[in-house]
Amino acid sequence: MPDDTRARQRTATGLGLLLALVLAAVLLTVLPQDDDRAAAGCPPRTVGTWSADERLTGAFARYGDDPARTDDWTGGDGTHSVRLPDGRVLWLFSDTYLGRVHGPPNPAGEPTAWREGTAPLVRNSAVLMRDGRPERTLPAPLFPDPAPDQWRWPVAARVEARSPGSAERVLRVLLWVRTAGGPPWIYGVPTATEVATLSLPGLRLESVVTVSDQRPVADPARRVLFGTSLVSEGGWTYVFGGDDRRAVSHPVSHAHVARVPEGRLAEPGAWRYWDGSAWVPGEPSRPVLGDGRRTGVGSAFSVVRAGGTYLLFTMAAGAEGLTTVASYWACSPTGPWHGPARQFRPPLPEGSVAAYNPQAHPALGDGGRLVLSYDVNWLDPAGAALQLSRNVTLYRPRFVTLMLRPAPAD
Repeated sequence: MPDDTRARQRTATGLGLLLALVLAAVLLTVLPQDDDRAAAGCPPRTVGTWSADERLTGAFARYGDDPARTDDWTGGDGTHSVRLPDGRVLWLFSDTYLGRVHGPPNPAGEPTAWREGTAPLVRNSAVLMRDGRPERTLPAPLFPDPAPDQWRWPVAARVEARSPGSAERVLRVLLWVRTAGGPPWIYGVPTATEVATLSLPGLRLESVVTVSDQRPVADPARRVLFGTSLVSEGGWTYVFGGDDRRAVSHPVSHAHVARVPEGRLAEPGAWRYWDGSAWVPGEPSRPVLGDGRRTGVGSAFSVVRAGGTYLLFTMAAGAEGLTTVASYWACSPTGPWHGPARQFRPPLPEGSVAAYNPQAHPALGDGGRLVLSYDVNWLDPAGAALQLSRNVTLYRPRFVTLMLRPAPAD
């Protein structure tokens, strides 16, 4: 090979290497680092400190124990909230005990209030709160069963325009439809996501529409129910949901997200699902969080937006998921989600109990304070009914107050 040809090849190779180095330097310059994210309004955040919120926990305990009425709420789980335009807060619950609370002591001689074993149990309920005090239970169930052996659990809700541009406001409530099934589906087989529309201020149920029918998905563990959390940004409502893989012994479930233009939650054709690279009509969607082992969510989790940062709260993976709340953060609803960050164990009563369904309540926070609820239940389903009758404190929401701080880099 002539010397000038070899020289030209060496020169071209050197230029190529130099170009690659320059390109790498440019990429390193433009990739968002922690300082860049903070400057852009998305600082990494996690739980700094937390404390039990005895005021809110006590408010629901006193309301549940009040013997003045026999048709009101005495305990429930699910625990979502939404502030109404007139300042009231509507609390939505899944399975709910009505009736009257007695005691203490209970029939077993323990110093706790109790309810009769024949106390009515309904699949959902709603309690109105004014000035921090629960004051009235709406006629329950608020959302009737859609069919025999099926029921509706209300999840996240928001006030929005009846239609885009309308001055009239309505309340939209996301509903999970479940169907009775055998093990491992003792809490129901995931069936569909619905949206209910209620009038304001009267809260009259106007309509219920199905936005996602999951019955065509053969494997129930892969069915996704949306509505565990709603976040608004830039004219969109981001709707988070998850599958039920933990029901079949997976350490964690996967989180999914859809988005809907504001004012159109009740229009199935307006929903778009994240497919991993774009928002598309129809399903299936692609997970935004969950590796099937260490990272992921419980079937119910909560997402809030603090400044430009998205925060996700869920029960931790594995055995710690019975006692421990974990958090993640991201700059976008689709991720990437960083974490799990600092975990904490909220107070639990004595006995064979578990915590679940951590839910943030942005309408109740102020000055950097975030209110989080969690539900408590007896671990053994076979003995739960007896335990929940003997000790009413087991099946009521408990609350903690969180203060956020910068999260460490991944």
